[in-house]
Amino acid sequence: MSRSDETATCGTVTYGSETIYYQVLYAPRKTMQIAVHPDGTVVIKAPVGTKSEEIETRVHKRAGWIKKHLDYFRQFHPRTPVRRYVGGETHLYLGRQYRLKISIGERGEVKLIRGYFQVKVKETNSSDKVKRLLEAWYAEKATKRFKESFERCWPAFEKLSLPRPRLQIRRMKTRWGSLSTRGTLTLNTDLIRAPRECIDYVITHELCHLQCPDHGPGFYNLLEKVMPDWEKRKHKLELALV
Repeated sequence: MSRSDETATCGTVTYGSETIYYQVLYAPRKTMQIAVHPDGTVVIKAPVGTKSEEIETRVHKRAGWIKKHLDYFRQFHPRTPVRRYVGGETHLYLGRQYRLKISIGERGEVKLIRGYFQVKVKETNSSDKVKRLLEAWYAEKATKRFKESFERCWPAFEKLSLPRPRLQIRRMKTRWGSLSTRGTLTLNTDLIRAPRECIDYVITHELCHLQCPDHGPGFYNLLEKVMPDWEKRKHKLELALV
């Protein structure tokens, strides 16, 4: 979860027997930030114009901290096996597991009934078709649920006379959410698999960037004020969707 970026590069450092791969995102900011994501991605946010040597030095200094977080997330792998989109397989929605029940129908559709994703496919029982139908269903639900979540979270920021951002939903590889410098709040479609309170956390986190662009003390003071249990929600998100 971070603000939008202009350019990106990659690099590696060696720490003991481990090679740490990291991505550098350059943005109009004053400080450098290191983040380790649940999928094992290490992202460095650096001010535009920062030399690669300076970034590498910083990563070397924080290598122990980075490895500690990488090891933490690895303990949950493989938490969720690769999905094959076949009958009996479980899939998440709002933090709960539901099994796939696949049948042949006149038209493709997905319904959530009595603890099952009941998926109907036309003619051929194809896992690719099941996947496309389920992803379309997730996208539709994300549009509705994320808007509801935004409306729950926004009043606390409206009181601060902050500009209301535009909400955008799309699939992202390494982030649950981001806030652009132009005021667009983007949420990852896959976040619909997380519990509601975790979705609220991601949105609240990004809305805090309206007042505090970086992750300095001011940012966390605001986050603590509007969502006192944010750390609990963050941890739950990491465990649910790692």
